Amino acid sequence: MFVKRSAECEEITANDGCRLRELLHPDRDGSGLPYSLAVARVEPGQATHPHLLREETEVYYIVRGSGRMHIGEQTEELQAGDAVVIPAGARQWIECTGRDTLEFVALVDPPWRSDHDVRYP
Repeated sequence: MFVKRSAECEEITANDGCRLRELLHPDRDGSGLPYSLAVARVEPGQATHPHLLREETEVYYIVRGSGRMHIGEQTEELQAGDAVVIPAGARQWIECTGRDTLEFVALVDPPWRSDHDVRYP
């Protein structure tokens, strides 16, 4: 049985500016999965930097809080229990619009790669 605990994962600031704990990544943990999985958070009144993943599709699942997702020219309000698909190569960012921290799970397929994560100036 393979178990990894979020509380035991190092929290980092991701390229897009959110706080992140990477739970699963086949290149780093031997899970053998075809995707990577992380838990991220954005504080109230804050937003991630606009960015894109060159070849990876992402799914965000909102665990707590509320926010506004921007993908290309589209914008959608999100709240706990919502999932959103972010196509590969799409300019994207998310902002926390509520009073509570926005927490979400990010699934990336194929697994996230730093050289594919491009931040807009």
